[in-house]
Amino acid sequence: MKALLMNILLMALWVASTGDFGYGNILIGFALGYLVLWWMSPLLGRTSYFRKLPLTIGFAFVLAWEIFKANLRVAWDVVTPTRYRRPGIVAVPLDAETDLEIAVLANLITLTPGSLCIDVGEDRRVMYIHAMFVDDPEQVRKEVKQRLESWVLALMR
Repeated sequence: MKALLMNILLMALWVASTGDFGYGNILIGFALGYLVLWWMSPLLGRTSYFRKLPLTIGFAFVLAWEIFKANLRVAWDVVTPTRYRRPGIVAVPLDAETDLEIAVLANLITLTPGSLCIDVGEDRRVMYIHAMFVDDPEQVRKEVKQRLESWVLALMR
Protein backbone atom coordinates (compact mmCIF):
# COMPACT_ATOMS: atom_id res chain seq x y z
CA MET A 1 0.00 0.00 0.00
CA LYS A 2 2.87 2.34 0.76
CA ALA A 3 4.37 1.64 -2.65
CA LEU A 4 1.11 2.54 -4.40
CA LEU A 5 0.88 5.82 -2.49
CA MET A 6 4.51 6.62 -3.33
CA ASN A 7 3.80 5.81 -6.98
CA ILE A 8 0.83 8.19 -6.98
CA LEU A 9 2.99 10.86 -5.33
CA LEU A 10 5.70 10.43 -7.97
CA MET A 11 3.05 10.62 -10.68
CA ALA A 12 1.68 13.85 -9.17
CA LEU A 13 5.19 15.30 -9.03
CA TRP A 14 5.72 14.39 -12.70
CA VAL A 15 2.43 15.95 -13.76
CA ALA A 16 3.07 19.09 -11.72
CA SER A 17 6.61 19.48 -13.04
CA THR A 18 5.56 19.06 -16.69
CA GLY A 19 2.41 21.18 -16.33
CA ASP A 20 0.44 18.79 -18.57
CA PHE A 21 -2.62 17.34 -16.84
CA GLY A 22 -3.72 15.16 -19.78
CA TYR A 23 -4.48 11.46 -19.39
CA GLY A 24 -1.45 10.46 -21.44
CA ASN A 25 0.93 12.44 -19.25
CA ILE A 26 -0.68 11.04 -16.08
CA LEU A 27 -0.15 7.52 -17.44
CA ILE A 28 3.47 8.33 -18.32
CA GLY A 29 4.03 9.75 -14.84
CA PHE A 30 2.55 6.64 -13.24
CA ALA A 31 4.74 4.36 -15.39
CA LEU A 32 7.86 6.39 -14.62
CA GLY A 33 7.02 6.35 -10.91
CA TYR A 34 6.59 2.56 -11.10
CA LEU A 35 10.01 2.19 -12.76
CA VAL A 36 11.68 4.43 -10.17
CA LEU A 37 10.13 2.46 -7.32
CA TRP A 38 11.08 -0.84 -8.95
CA TRP A 39 14.65 0.40 -9.28
CA MET A 40 14.63 1.46 -5.62
CA SER A 41 12.83 -1.70 -4.42
CA PRO A 42 15.76 -2.88 -2.25
CA LEU A 43 15.31 0.29 -0.17
CA LEU A 44 11.53 -0.15 0.14
CA GLY A 45 11.68 -3.54 1.76
CA ARG A 46 9.49 -6.47 0.91
CA THR A 47 6.34 -5.53 -1.01
CA SER A 48 3.93 -7.36 -3.29
CA TYR A 49 3.22 -4.19 -5.25
CA PHE A 50 5.47 -5.10 -8.17
CA ARG A 51 3.71 -8.44 -8.54
CA LYS A 52 0.15 -7.24 -7.99
CA LEU A 53 0.08 -4.14 -10.19
CA PRO A 54 0.68 -6.07 -13.45
CA LEU A 55 -1.84 -8.68 -12.25
CA THR A 56 -4.40 -5.94 -11.61
CA ILE A 57 -3.91 -4.46 -15.07
CA GLY A 58 -4.18 -7.92 -16.63
CA PHE A 59 -7.33 -8.65 -14.66
CA ALA A 60 -8.88 -5.38 -15.78
CA PHE A 61 -8.47 -6.48 -19.40
CA VAL A 62 -9.79 -9.99 -18.68
CA LEU A 63 -12.82 -8.59 -16.86
CA ALA A 64 -13.53 -6.09 -19.64
CA TRP A 65 -13.36 -8.92 -22.19
CA GLU A 66 -15.70 -11.13 -20.13
CA ILE A 67 -18.21 -8.29 -19.72
CA PHE A 68 -18.01 -7.54 -23.44
CA LYS A 69 -18.66 -11.18 -24.38
CA ALA A 70 -21.53 -11.47 -21.89
CA ASN A 71 -23.10 -8.26 -23.23
CA LEU A 72 -22.98 -9.62 -26.77
CA ARG A 73 -24.50 -12.94 -25.73
CA VAL A 74 -27.35 -11.31 -23.79
CA ALA A 75 -27.98 -8.75 -26.55
CA TRP A 76 -28.05 -11.49 -29.19
CA ASP A 77 -30.60 -13.42 -27.16
CA VAL A 78 -32.76 -10.32 -26.78
CA VAL A 79 -32.76 -9.20 -30.44
CA THR A 80 -33.20 -12.60 -32.10
CA PRO A 81 -36.55 -14.37 -32.24
CA THR A 82 -35.01 -17.67 -31.09
CA ARG A 83 -34.54 -17.99 -27.34
CA TYR A 84 -31.08 -19.33 -26.56
CA ARG A 85 -31.29 -18.80 -22.83
CA ARG A 86 -31.49 -21.71 -20.46
CA PRO A 87 -31.64 -20.08 -17.03
CA GLY A 88 -30.63 -22.00 -13.98
CA ILE A 89 -29.12 -21.83 -10.52
CA VAL A 90 -25.67 -23.35 -10.06
CA ALA A 91 -23.88 -24.07 -6.79
CA VAL A 92 -20.20 -23.15 -7.09
CA PRO A 93 -17.79 -24.39 -4.40
CA LEU A 94 -15.57 -21.59 -3.15
CA ASP A 95 -11.85 -21.41 -2.49
CA ALA A 96 -12.32 -17.82 -1.31
CA GLU A 97 -12.32 -17.70 2.48
CA THR A 98 -12.54 -14.15 3.73
CA ASP A 99 -15.64 -11.98 3.61
CA LEU A 100 -13.83 -9.50 1.35
CA GLU A 101 -12.80 -12.15 -1.18
CA ILE A 102 -16.34 -13.55 -1.28
CA ALA A 103 -17.89 -10.07 -1.59
CA VAL A 104 -15.56 -9.05 -4.43
CA LEU A 105 -16.25 -12.31 -6.27
CA ALA A 106 -20.01 -11.94 -5.80
CA ASN A 107 -19.89 -8.37 -7.12
CA LEU A 108 -17.84 -9.37 -10.16
CA ILE A 109 -20.30 -12.16 -10.97
CA THR A 110 -23.23 -9.77 -10.61
CA LEU A 111 -21.43 -7.15 -12.73
CA THR A 112 -21.24 -9.61 -15.63
CA PRO A 113 -24.47 -9.48 -17.67
CA GLY A 114 -26.53 -12.66 -17.55
CA SER A 115 -25.33 -13.79 -14.13
CA LEU A 116 -26.24 -12.92 -10.58
CA CYS A 117 -24.94 -14.06 -7.22
CA ILE A 118 -28.00 -15.12 -5.25
CA ASP A 119 -26.61 -16.38 -1.97
CA VAL A 120 -23.63 -17.77 -0.15
CA GLY A 121 -23.99 -20.86 2.01
CA GLU A 122 -23.94 -20.45 5.77
CA ASP A 123 -20.51 -22.11 5.96
CA ARG A 124 -19.23 -19.75 3.18
CA ARG A 125 -18.03 -22.70 1.12
CA VAL A 126 -20.67 -22.53 -1.66
CA MET A 127 -21.98 -19.64 -3.73
CA TYR A 128 -25.31 -19.91 -5.55
CA ILE A 129 -25.35 -18.21 -8.93
CA HIS A 130 -28.28 -17.61 -11.25
CA ALA A 131 -27.04 -17.70 -14.83
CA MET A 132 -28.98 -16.92 -17.96
CA PHE A 133 -27.21 -19.54 -20.06
CA VAL A 134 -26.76 -22.85 -18.22
CA ASP A 135 -26.21 -25.44 -20.92
CA ASP A 136 -23.85 -27.34 -18.65
CA PRO A 137 -23.69 -26.54 -14.90
CA GLU A 138 -20.14 -27.89 -14.69
CA GLN A 139 -19.05 -25.46 -17.42
CA VAL A 140 -20.55 -22.54 -15.45
CA ARG A 141 -18.64 -23.65 -12.33
CA LYS A 142 -15.43 -23.97 -14.32
CA GLU A 143 -15.82 -20.49 -15.84
CA VAL A 144 -16.47 -18.86 -12.46
CA LYS A 145 -13.53 -20.67 -10.84
CA GLN A 146 -11.03 -20.06 -13.65
CA ARG A 147 -12.07 -16.70 -15.03
CA LEU A 148 -13.02 -14.84 -11.87
CA GLU A 149 -12.20 -16.57 -8.59
CA SER A 150 -8.61 -17.45 -9.53
CA TRP A 151 -7.93 -13.78 -10.38
CA VAL A 152 -9.58 -12.52 -7.19
CA LEU A 153 -7.51 -14.90 -5.06
CA ALA A 154 -4.28 -14.00 -6.90
CA LEU A 155 -4.89 -10.30 -6.33
CA MET A 156 -6.07 -10.47 -2.72
CA ARG A 157 -3.65 -12.95 -1.23
